[in-house]
Amino acid sequence: MPSVKVYARSEHTISRTLISDNALKVLYRLRKADYQAYLVGGCVRDLLLGREPKDFDVVTDAHPDEIRAVFRNCRLIGRRFRLAHVHFGNEIVEVATFRALNDDGVGDRQHGRDGRILRDNIYGTIEEDAWRRDFTVNALYYNIRDFSVVDFVCGMDDHKAGILRLIGDPEQRFREDPVRMLRAVRFAVKLGFTIHPSCAEPMPRLASLLEGIPSARLFDEVIKLLLSGYSVQTFEELRHYKLFGLLFPETEQCLAREPEGFPLVFLAKVLERTDERIQGNKGVAPFFLFAALLWEPVRILANAKIKAGDNEVFAYQEAASEVLNRQVRSVAIPRTISLTMREIWTLQPRLERTKGVRPLKLLGHPRFRAAYDFLALRAETGEAEPELANWWTRFQSANEAEQRAMTREGASPRTGVPRSRSRRRGPRRPKVTHDT
Repeated sequence: MPSVKVYARSEHTISRTLISDNALKVLYRLRKADYQAYLVGGCVRDLLLGREPKDFDVVTDAHPDEIRAVFRNCRLIGRRFRLAHVHFGNEIVEVATFRALNDDGVGDRQHGRDGRILRDNIYGTIEEDAWRRDFTVNALYYNIRDFSVVDFVCGMDDHKAGILRLIGDPEQRFREDPVRMLRAVRFAVKLGFTIHPSCAEPMPRLASLLEGIPSARLFDEVIKLLLSGYSVQTFEELRHYKLFGLLFPETEQCLAREPEGFPLVFLAKVLERTDERIQGNKGVAPFFLFAALLWEPVRILANAKIKAGDNEVFAYQEAASEVLNRQVRSVAIPRTISLTMREIWTLQPRLERTKGVRPLKLLGHPRFRAAYDFLALRAETGEAEPELANWWTRFQSANEAEQRAMTREGASPRTGVPRSRSRRRGPRRPKVTHDT
């Protein structure tokens, strides 16, 4: 093991003014109770990069019950890792106890047959805790006692070089927790770091280990991956390391069949718009993103059912159910999200009906706007008729008389004006262009 390096306050950029007041309260109160107290992990990493951390994690030599004795506003959570959550209104400061490297038989550690850690509540020293963490840049400790940064694993060097490197043997660490492969992609993209070759090489080989992870946990990870503001790059990296297909197997099959086709263009556009909204501090609806991720499998299956003679709307309903039932084996999409996804999908064929009273009724549907936005993106990327999307754009802003004209039987989606039945169209002439 490399020897510990301590970076004095003058050797790093972290200032207490950048740390949450409540996190400082936790640190100081633990110190006052004669316990060690450090900030650790992503908050230290982000502070060194000049970024504002989303949350602050504290680590200490106090055991969970001892932490609870110090803080009346504390709640203990977790079985896999026992943690203390100290509540300050809407803010939670997470406090963990130093974990040990080895099990002496006294603590509570359990591995699965595949090497995955099922439970780990073995307590140790700060140095042991550092070697138990995943990436070197996440194993830097800010000491509230003297405001130094403590580094046991050369994390500061990797931080300065922009390298994401696992602590210990990469294959063993990935087997302990395969989700680390997803975390590697997420951190590398978010931080603009390069995944070290020793970590990158085994990822495609070990991607199938994700099949052993609970699908509910993978949903949480997918949300972190794709709602980070960098989903386009994340999507590309997930496919590069053969991870995306373990999360969305049917979507990956569709993309593999049409590597440069509409499915990829459409999905890339949705991810791009998602990133734009997040980076502009606008809200993002997960149901829209998941509806886009699974649209191509649903569309293909629905079209097959329609060709077999099924009613169009019914075909989409059945296709949605079948695709979602298979998808939840990989990533468990909550029912509150999947219900809205179904509505967006089943409204797509209904949006093609622009005559009679149906369009006006559809405007009052609670998911009309989401379904319309979905159609507009399909049209923008060539998967749906632009004329149809344009018709709905005009229809929403038209007055009552204009809407009646647009929905009159025989009206053209392009103009909303009834076509003359006596006029016969000849062959379409080629469009003439003039050089200028």
